[in-house]
Amino acid sequence: MQATCSHLHNLPGTGGSETAPASHCAHTVRMTGEGSCHHPGDIHIQISPVPGECGESPSPRNLRSGSQSNTQGCIHGRLRSHSHNEARQPDDATMEPGENGSSSISEFRCLFHWLQKSLPYILILCVKLVMQHITGISLGIGLLTTFMYANKSIVNQVFLRERCSKVQCACLLVFLAGSSVLLYYTFQSQSLYYSLIFLNPTLDFSSFWEVLWIVGITDFILKFLFMGFKCLILLVPSFVMSFKSKGYWYMLIEESCQYYRTFVPIPVWFRYLVSYGELGGSVTGWSLGILLGLLYLILKLLDFFGHLRTFRRALRIFLTRPSYGVTASKRQCSEADDLCSICQAEFQKPILLICQHIFCEECITLWFNREKTCPLCRTVISDHVNKWKDGATSSHLQIY
Repeated sequence: MQATCSHLHNLPGTGGSETAPASHCAHTVRMTGEGSCHHPGDIHIQISPVPGECGESPSPRNLRSGSQSNTQGCIHGRLRSHSHNEARQPDDATMEPGENGSSSISEFRCLFHWLQKSLPYILILCVKLVMQHITGISLGIGLLTTFMYANKSIVNQVFLRERCSKVQCACLLVFLAGSSVLLYYTFQSQSLYYSLIFLNPTLDFSSFWEVLWIVGITDFILKFLFMGFKCLILLVPSFVMSFKSKGYWYMLIEESCQYYRTFVPIPVWFRYLVSYGELGGSVTGWSLGILLGLLYLILKLLDFFGHLRTFRRALRIFLTRPSYGVTASKRQCSEADDLCSICQAEFQKPILLICQHIFCEECITLWFNREKTCPLCRTVISDHVNKWKDGATSSHLQIY
């Protein structure tokens, strides 16, 4: 820079003393030093003055352009350095595959340790809940075991047909009736029997557990009631009502039971949902309670139509009494060796199916309670399985 300044000083036509060029050169050197950016990784751009500029006074435009060019050079250098660092970043951030597995194992260990430490407290809470609801839990277990025993006994007696024990059927009827009466007598202050006729028992409908208590007890009692009707049919002599007719009665009783059990919980749950407005006492609470109640009624209405179709089909079968075949002649029975393929005994009221196979009427009726095809050739005889003709009761608990 000094050589350049001396060269400019010796140029012809330059006026003034050496002080002015020297000051100009010093100013040029200062600008060059101030415009440089000393940052690691930056690219330094040095702007050399053009001959003839040192002899002239630097204008603000020249100073501004020089500073902008230096600044742009620094910015471009930083951007290139930053992009270079980003390009190398994925290589540095690469993790080994084993680290993910080790982190998952450590999380499972932490969860296991937490469960191990919390187990005593969880057991304490469970014992507290069991002791708080010991009456309801004990009664629920008792009702469930009673239902399972009675249901299995009725199915076994129906399967025995003519060999069923009338004494056992009578004892089972007394047992179911006594259990229901004892239950209602024990909790007579709550008037649980009101829910059987769509009335509200004397309980607090703001408690969810009280509502479950009412609905559960009522559902089991209804099952016991209709199972008692099946026991009465079992007690009817065979010369008064045939085995085939009893099967249709079992089916109709069970479908009626399920259809009636669909309606029983409606008043209880509707009262519980609407009671939300009574607790709040505000317009918003009443609106929300009524909205929930209407939504529940809509869902029950859809469920009602589904059960109605099933009940109408069962009622049509009960009234029409469709037959699986025709009565077989003696010649046809002799061609079949007078032996039923199901009971391996002599034919009793033989029935000839459309597939030309012969069976006892009671045997094939009992078979079609579970199947739709012929026992021998698997030809489809019935379009649907006639459920509940074996005396069974649905184990479904109608909560809602």
